[in-house]
Amino acid sequence: MAAGGNADWMGSLAPALSAFPLAHLAIPGSHDSFSYWVDEKSPVGPDQATAIKRLAKISLVKKLMKKWSVTQNLTFKEQLEGGIRYFDLRVSSKPGEVGQEIYFIHGLFGINVWDGLMEINTFLTEHPKEAIFLDFNHFYAMEDQHHIYLINRIQEAFGSKLCTMEYVENVTLRYLWEKSQQVLIFYHYPLYQEYPFLWPGNKMPAPWANTTNVHKLLQFLETTLGERAHHGTFHVSQAILTPRVKTIARYLIRGLKNTLVRRNLPLILNWVKTQKPGIMGVNIITSDFVELVDFAATVIALNNLLLEGHQAMTKS
Repeated sequence: MAAGGNADWMGSLAPALSAFPLAHLAIPGSHDSFSYWVDEKSPVGPDQATAIKRLAKISLVKKLMKKWSVTQNLTFKEQLEGGIRYFDLRVSSKPGEVGQEIYFIHGLFGINVWDGLMEINTFLTEHPKEAIFLDFNHFYAMEDQHHIYLINRIQEAFGSKLCTMEYVENVTLRYLWEKSQQVLIFYHYPLYQEYPFLWPGNKMPAPWANTTNVHKLLQFLETTLGERAHHGTFHVSQAILTPRVKTIARYLIRGLKNTLVRRNLPLILNWVKTQKPGIMGVNIITSDFVELVDFAATVIALNNLLLEGHQAMTKS
């Protein structure tokens, strides 16, 4: 993925596409977006089973966990510059730590959320026509006060850039540009109801194949696209393979990237190239290690198909 090559792709789309609902555009996203850095020195996260927590007291175990916890190599800034606009976020408090600081988590703790939000906000300030989706979909060791703290931090980070809840089909790039809004927050916890800038999680369905088999994954993606709601939601196609316990045990040293991702990404990318955005088509597509192939550019290019269809309609 060429660094910076797609930093302004939304603002550079053909003008006609800025009037299409974002739910009809093809948008590249990343899976476990924050996992480019995890802390081997901190305790194992509360998202892990008790047996793993016990084993992780051995330092070598954490080093091996890192090989399977990391799903991205690029920082938020690098992903944004490469064209990624949807971020899959899992967060947790750190049990035993004083205060209410919240961290990203995937087996091991990542950076604190505030630092990530500030990095994202800096990019958005420099690229005012770009819009992003932040999907807070897993929470660990968090009570209401932790959520309130996190939500206040989100509001503090983005302020007037936050897009208030609206009919999904009303949200186009043109709509956002007119309001100088750039950030849609999806929050999978009941407190979303108390904040107008939080969208409910059910507006961002992300069916999960939970398979190591790339052919089963592609069939699942086709099936779930066919079942996509005609209106009222966005849609995430998770083009990712998930290791089983026996996969991890068998290829412990190799890690996720070298076991499942590197050899299957070309097949997944070929599937992406056959897709079309629009009603009942693809919307957001996520991947692991988004820089290993030309993932973002391939997804973005699908929007040309919408333009061709639009031009054909206006001529007829």
